[in-house]
Amino acid sequence: MVMDKKISELLKLDNKVAIVTGGAQGIGFGIAQRLAEAGAHVVVSDLNKEVCEDAVSKIKEMGYKASSYILDVSNEDQVKSLIEHTSNEYGSLDILVNNAGIYPRIALANMTFDDFKKVLGVNLNSVFLTVKYSSEVMKKQGGGKIINISSIDALHPSMVGLAHYDASKHGVWGFTKNAALELSQYGITVNAVAPGGINTPGTHTDTPSEVSKEQLEAATKAFMNKIPMHRFGEPDDIGKVVLFLASDMASYMTGSQIVVDGGALLN
Repeated sequence: MVMDKKISELLKLDNKVAIVTGGAQGIGFGIAQRLAEAGAHVVVSDLNKEVCEDAVSKIKEMGYKASSYILDVSNEDQVKSLIEHTSNEYGSLDILVNNAGIYPRIALANMTFDDFKKVLGVNLNSVFLTVKYSSEVMKKQGGGKIINISSIDALHPSMVGLAHYDASKHGVWGFTKNAALELSQYGITVNAVAPGGINTPGTHTDTPSEVSKEQLEAATKAFMNKIPMHRFGEPDDIGKVVLFLASDMASYMTGSQIVVDGGALLN
């Protein structure tokens, strides 16, 4: 069989428009940089305006295309506005990356219903909302790529205190598979990436939680000791895999989840 495209062509995202939620720092910024490098115009969406605009400035300084959009991904009206703005302003919406997520460590005994609902709202409800409204645009265009950032916690719990987080990430994985089943007929692929321990600001500072700095450091060290590759990953380790899924390299993949964890699940 003759190869239809060269590798350099397969990875090109010229004239594509991508949204990356939670794209201002950490894994999201690593993803945004790689998509922009491949030629896409990346809409970096985040809750923090200052950090988001700084991220966009850095991408533009590299010579790539990006813009910012500030929103709460758990708010339906704001998500609808993000999708409408992107498709109207830039003419299309070709790639959606659901990266926004929070993980405050709280023991189940101390977890309130509000704690649980907040994590589900950001980590899972947002995925439903963005996929629902972006897929409507992609159907009209004749196709698109959706990549949801799940976690190795979608497959196996990593530590105590993340019951709400694990519930949300199991939900993301289940939703990814069913959305892939429904949307494939429209030329829309839906896949997931499951990161393990990644070296981001959140890894060291965490979101507000009942865990002390010392406890967090001890838990982080214990987790790293379980990784066969003996290191945490970098945001670019996830960015490169997302680029693969967003490109024609993954043209025959949907409903799949790629684990990027340095072998952590082996233990």
